[in-house]
Amino acid sequence: MKYIPTIGLEVHCQVKTNSKMFCACPTSFGDEPNTNTCPTCLGLPGALPVLNQNAIEKTLLAGLMLGCGSPAISKWDRKNYFYPDMPKNYQTTQMDFPLCLDGGVPLYDHNYPKDYQKNIANPGKVVRLNRIHLEEDVAKSTHLANNSLIDFNRAGTPLMEIVSEPDLASAEETFAYIKTLQQILIYGDISDADMEKGQLRCDVNISIRKHEEDPLGERIELKNLNSISAVRRAIHYEIARQSADLDKGIGQEQSTWRWDDDLGESQMMRSKEDAHDYRYFPCPDLLPIQTEPLLEVVRPRVPELPHEKVDRFTRDYKLTPYDASVLTAERPLSDYFETVATHTQAPPKKAANWVINNLLAILKENHTEITASPIKAETTAKVLSLVEAGTISNNQAKDLFVALWDQPNTDPAALAQEMGFEPADNSAIDALIDEAIANNPKQVAEIQGGNEKLINFLTGQVMKASKGKANPKLVTDAIRGKLL
Repeated sequence: MKYIPTIGLEVHCQVKTNSKMFCACPTSFGDEPNTNTCPTCLGLPGALPVLNQNAIEKTLLAGLMLGCGSPAISKWDRKNYFYPDMPKNYQTTQMDFPLCLDGGVPLYDHNYPKDYQKNIANPGKVVRLNRIHLEEDVAKSTHLANNSLIDFNRAGTPLMEIVSEPDLASAEETFAYIKTLQQILIYGDISDADMEKGQLRCDVNISIRKHEEDPLGERIELKNLNSISAVRRAIHYEIARQSADLDKGIGQEQSTWRWDDDLGESQMMRSKEDAHDYRYFPCPDLLPIQTEPLLEVVRPRVPELPHEKVDRFTRDYKLTPYDASVLTAERPLSDYFETVATHTQAPPKKAANWVINNLLAILKENHTEITASPIKAETTAKVLSLVEAGTISNNQAKDLFVALWDQPNTDPAALAQEMGFEPADNSAIDALIDEAIANNPKQVAEIQGGNEKLINFLTGQVMKASKGKANPKLVTDAIRGKLL
């Protein structure tokens, strides 16, 4: 690249709570507009705020999960500006003493774009965080041709702002950053982090420079980014736009631009304000808080993080890093796998394969989340145990699994019997094995000469002759015993 891009993110994430940050109004999505409101979140004169302790604890939990520290005292400030979505003309936020400081977000390999995963420039990179502060969300504005609509249901929802250092070097790293941050926040049950519902939004700051030793260029802030793929597209466009300007000798001015995903271009909105433009001052209605007592409450809630779980799955269950990353993508999925692995006689690798290939496929086919799966993990474990014991074949198990989707409370062994999946006659199978050996002398000679991979060929011949009724593991073991 002709220029070096430098990227930093401000990620706004709604905290998963039942009530708003400074009042008792319920948080919601999709309710009738302006129904979950009160004098406080409407900004009426004389209405006083009350802190939401759960929102504070969840923000501190996010900080612990991301390796942040916390100041001994944290306080709230007023950020002053006029806009229709904030009728008080100020936002209650944190400036000098936010709840969380420093920390970092590891970029998980599987969270890079698929077309980039084989060419990751900086594997294992950790993006430094500057801070995480807690504030109130604003109302939702809908701009029409001749007017605008305001819905105050969202106003006052607890909102974490996670501010990174300018450590990101590409659109692809930014993509992985958002995906990884989203995964970690969901793991901690801090937020559902659904961008389609506006629960996670981000502003991207981009500058470019000619050489590494040059000072950072003027920062352009991009807004209106409503999906991770849109963020990637916007960064590629903006780097190209700024590069073309610099090639022509046109300098950049610190400013805010909006991304139009339909047009595929960024558009100038306004020159960028600095902190002093907002006239921050301490909120006179809210007392500062001591963080240590709250940290003691939330420390026991810190879950095993995704990368820690990947390490354990590869170490204890002997899974490949890829399989481990798939199974740890969602916390409920990793819990499901562990329950299967610890309740079946089948090896963990087979349990992993079944969950990845069979369970996820049937969930996708039925548009069902893992948490709503009618087939419980213990039931899946029983199905695998039937295969391992030779009671049913792998193909029969697949048919049984589909049947269990509609009859999840039925015992798998009883349903297998009802479906006619009886264990094959061992003497008949043994005869088919002998027949396969007799009919394939060339392959037998190669197997006995050291090419054991051809055992799978003979197993396939027996499975075909038995019309799928034989247990392939038992057949393979029997062939091995007869020839080696």
